[in-house]
Amino acid sequence: MGRRILFAFFVFILAGPAANATESILIGLVGKGSSLEWPIYIAQEKKFFESEGVTVTLVSSQSSAGMQQQLAAGSVNMGGGGLVDLIRAIDKGAPIAIFAIEATTADYTLLAKPQIKTYADLKGKTVIVGGAKDITRMYLDWMASANGLKPGDYDMVYAGASSARFSALLSGAVDSALVTSLFGFRGEAMGYSNLGLAYDYVKDFPFTGYDLNTNWAKEHKSAIIAYLKGFAKAVDWFYDPANKKAAVEILSRANGSQPEDGAKTYDIYRKVRMFDAGSSKAKSIGNLLKIMVELGDLSAPVPPVEKFYDLSYQSVVADMK
Repeated sequence: MGRRILFAFFVFILAGPAANATESILIGLVGKGSSLEWPIYIAQEKKFFESEGVTVTLVSSQSSAGMQQQLAAGSVNMGGGGLVDLIRAIDKGAPIAIFAIEATTADYTLLAKPQIKTYADLKGKTVIVGGAKDITRMYLDWMASANGLKPGDYDMVYAGASSARFSALLSGAVDSALVTSLFGFRGEAMGYSNLGLAYDYVKDFPFTGYDLNTNWAKEHKSAIIAYLKGFAKAVDWFYDPANKKAAVEILSRANGSQPEDGAKTYDIYRKVRMFDAGSSKAKSIGNLLKIMVELGDLSAPVPPVEKFYDLSYQSVVADMK
């Protein structure tokens, strides 16, 4: 008996139990199965997070603003959403900080009922976006303005997730909806009109990002860096054209999308370099801050990017690549 215990002790020491230890991270996202979280789905399936020593659990929220409230309260460790909502929450003193760019440009299509062919046809009609002060509202206003419409020419209603906005359009509750390209492709195949793509109107303007609870982050820097390294591996894997078919299959499993829609979305995302694995796009947040000051969302002068974005994590990952 004593020999067995001694033997087990030496096996325990030699195996190094700490080597198998992983740290858990709870991440809150808007909706469920968004194509914008594609690298996370890839990292989970390919075990890129686990290879860096962390496990990731995803929970969903109905809106980007609501997710920031959960994050500030410590209900989740990290969160994701439209950068406008992240910036607003930080500006109001929430204990959170942006630590990564998610989508480097807008992934939105303005879909409309089949009989609506032009922006002029939207006059007096109802358009659904994410929220009254959501980044989707900003994109819609820019797209409409560029096509001769102004606020008040159309009515707006709100739903935080693209899936909910798409459902509202299909049900006939609204006349038009701003949705991610994945739903855009699906809608076009069903006969709905495509009035335009947001990224054709907005340049060098980051779209979504990831943030973290700064109180939690103080004790978990190694986990954050491990997460970012796993995310970077997923982004690199995504951009390899040899992985297109597998990437589309991963997305389909995550959100039930049709492979043909996923393949079209993949092609667009590669073309516009949707995902950023480092801090190369961080400074473009300054363009967003400038617009928010002009709109009265933030007080002048334009605040520094570092007030909202903690670059220390990304710089560490960049050095490791």
